[in-house]
Amino acid sequence: MSFLALDFETATSDATSACEIGVALVENGRVTSSAGWLIKPPQWPHFNPMNVSVHGIKPADVTHSLSFAELWPELARWFSATPTLVAHNASFDVRVLRANLAHGRLPLPVGQYACSVQFARRVWPSLPNHKLSSLCAHHGIGLTRHHRAEDDALACAEITLRALADTGAASFAEFARRGHVNVKPLAG
Repeated sequence: MSFLALDFETATSDATSACEIGVALVENGRVTSSAGWLIKPPQWPHFNPMNVSVHGIKPADVTHSLSFAELWPELARWFSATPTLVAHNASFDVRVLRANLAHGRLPLPVGQYACSVQFARRVWPSLPNHKLSSLCAHHGIGLTRHHRAEDDALACAEITLRALADTGAASFAEFARRGHVNVKPLAG
């Protein structure tokens, strides 16, 4: 079982305003590496105070950061490691990924994605909610810097591994066949 857990933080409600990305690579059923990068969004220095209150990233924090397009050659290596992405509330993260790739006139990676919120609701329906922080607390997964991209990507990876283990699924294909998750194409 291999996949890339992904998380974005944004400066505004605009999908092109990614100000941080985090990834966690899972290979053969375990997290093997993770990384996070601050990104200088095209809207810089404009950050919505509401977004800043969530993640704490300020315009000054990204002053010397690369744009998404400048960072893409390094990110592309992570995305090429596996064709499967997982994100907590994947519709948001995939929308941000697509928007930033389009803005930079960069090709969309070939692959598929799944949403850990969706399968958490199906695997653990009796939990009071399926927020990332709540799932981490329930499963004893450390989440020290919630709403920081690398930490959230790591948490998403661990939640995904717990869900697969709890259902006995050996792959996303099996997980999908059992009705726990919808796997969608990135190009869709």
